[in-house]
Amino acid sequence: MTSASGNKLSLFSLSALVIGSMIGAGIFSLPRTFALATGPFGALIAWLIAAGGMYMLARVFQSLAERKPDMDAGVYAYARAGFGDYPGFLSAFGYWISTCIGNVSYWVLIKSTLGAFFPVFGDGNTPVAILVASLGIWAFHFTILRGVQQAAFINQVVTIAKVVPILIFIVVMAFSFKGDLFSVNFWGGADMPQASLFEQVRQTMLVTVFVFIGIEGASVYSRYAKKRSDVGAATIIGFVAVTAVMVLVTLLPYSVMARADIAGMRQPSMATVLEAVVGHWGAIFISVGLLISVLGAYLAWSLICAEVLFTAAKTKDMPRLFARENANKAPSAALWLTNIVVQLFVISTYFSRDAFSLMLNLTSSMSLIPYAFVAAYAVLLARRGETYEVRPQERSRDLAFAAIAALYTLFMLVAGGVRYLLLAAILYAPGTALYIWSRREQGRSLFTPVELAIFVALVLAALYGVYALATGAIAL
Repeated sequence: MTSASGNKLSLFSLSALVIGSMIGAGIFSLPRTFALATGPFGALIAWLIAAGGMYMLARVFQSLAERKPDMDAGVYAYARAGFGDYPGFLSAFGYWISTCIGNVSYWVLIKSTLGAFFPVFGDGNTPVAILVASLGIWAFHFTILRGVQQAAFINQVVTIAKVVPILIFIVVMAFSFKGDLFSVNFWGGADMPQASLFEQVRQTMLVTVFVFIGIEGASVYSRYAKKRSDVGAATIIGFVAVTAVMVLVTLLPYSVMARADIAGMRQPSMATVLEAVVGHWGAIFISVGLLISVLGAYLAWSLICAEVLFTAAKTKDMPRLFARENANKAPSAALWLTNIVVQLFVISTYFSRDAFSLMLNLTSSMSLIPYAFVAAYAVLLARRGETYEVRPQERSRDLAFAAIAALYTLFMLVAGGVRYLLLAAILYAPGTALYIWSRREQGRSLFTPVELAIFVALVLAALYGVYALATGAIAL
């Protein structure tokens, strides 16, 4: 990518990248996902926790973008600067592999949506569905190889197009609002599962993480920004806009249908809710919007995913092979590995009982680990006073934001459960082979004593995870 201003991304483009990354598959599943667990009261608490924690994380990204302008592809760079080479690698690898898995969840939902109209697609994991998804993966692959700017422009167009059906859904729900029904549903209504409020909220936590993933999109693409200050502004603009939309999509269906009825719908539940209100055209309308939305999010995440792997290779923390660019300045080798991994995961969905939920929750768990590194680095920066020679009055505020963000990410990891942490370890441990490859290329020692302890713990967790899978203690 050249440095000419014509090849740089504006505030609008960066904001579209954040919004395009965040509004993807998850938002269309929110009505049923929340209705299975809780009513409006529990949903409000869940969104307050999620929005509060993610707002703090957004402020962390904004602050770091301004105070560490030399760190491009921020999610990975911050972890490396704060905690060393191997933790930095784990952050980069974890973020990269989580985006690969997230991209698989997009294809599963696309195919499941088509399955409502064309039975040959089933629930998204039939042979025909896998074949069609495979064709889509490689069509996007070669589009991105034509150049980042062309793909970013497509993302802007898709972001605008896909927001329209969601906004129309919100307007229809608002005009159909029934206050008495919303009141009945407020505490859960009839047939509410017997669970404490904490447990109700906990069951929704990973999906809230999933729908917020992408908040760092502008930070990852900071090296393409026309102005560095646009990175932080785009992050906050995207966060506020998407949060408002997601809360409305979650709460408004409780005003038109009983909670138990929403919980019994098939995914994408936004389509079936609108169908119940306006007729069959509503399902078609939302399904088309979903296809546009998810394909757009897939494009945005393919860009981000390859960029993280490419930047890690440029800083010699991934094998130098993945630092290659083609004639269009697209990270070609990183993109090839990304899409090969996505292809393998798509094939594996044939053997999964509930591929969408598994991929959604695993993506959330794995992405929380890099987020935790970012928040912890911001804590270190503020405590040391590093970079606070300029605007020192912001230090206490930034320390508070970073500490809350760190606690939030750790809470979410615990709330997600041991199952997903073990599955994450199964992916992290063999991924270390890329780190070893890179270190040997450079003739450098593999681990410090602390890093070796981390690696051993990771391998033990992965072995236990494999054992738990084999014995049925945890399931896919």
